Amino acid sequence: MLVVEDDVTVREVVVSYLRAAGHDVSEAPDGAAGLELMQRSPADLVVLDLMMPGIDGLEVCRRLRSGGDVPIVMLTALGGEQDRVVGLELGADDYVTKPFSPRELVLRVDSILRRTGRTSEEPALLTDGDLVVDAARHEAVLRGVVLPLTGREFDLLRHLVAHPGRAFSRDDLLREVWGWTVGDQSTVTVHVRRLREKVEADPTSPVRLVTVWGVGYRWETA
Repeated sequence: MLVVEDDVTVREVVVSYLRAAGHDVSEAPDGAAGLELMQRSPADLVVLDLMMPGIDGLEVCRRLRSGGDVPIVMLTALGGEQDRVVGLELGADDYVTKPFSPRELVLRVDSILRRTGRTSEEPALLTDGDLVVDAARHEAVLRGVVLPLTGREFDLLRHLVAHPGRAFSRDDLLREVWGWTVGDQSTVTVHVRRLREKVEADPTSPVRLVTVWGVGYRWETA
């Protein structure tokens, strides 16, 4: 999968969410770089920003469509009906207007991949000892018991389990799980505490979702 987006913050959030959902993602900061990457290593889907300097998203879409049928999801700050129509007429499979929910974008991407037969219907599973995180079912099972997680707790757990051993700051998690560039870090603290109560044998002495002092949190494999 390829994400072509000139806004660094937006690109980082989109790439992080797609990778957390189990996708292999490449990224490009502009249209020219995106087209070059597609020539070297064709992607199974392209998430494409419309408004970019140089070769804009519409031209990139035209060139991709002239050379194949790769699915395209367009991102744009333009919300007018005519803008959407132009993108769809050029062959975009879907059209997402900024600001958007990264979780919704992932769901749309997965839906297109299933519809076009470019991904397996088998659920993407993350396994860590006695813990199984099932993205397709949006369900986490610990020692055979389904955990009673909220949507955001599931997103946080899946993101951490997908990156074992990596230390995340609260700002990292706000950006990569919540999709916020600005927010109250206590939101992360509260969700970590609640998640520990559900995944740790002793939440007061966590061994899986551990604190990295001065940084944030890290997932340790069982």
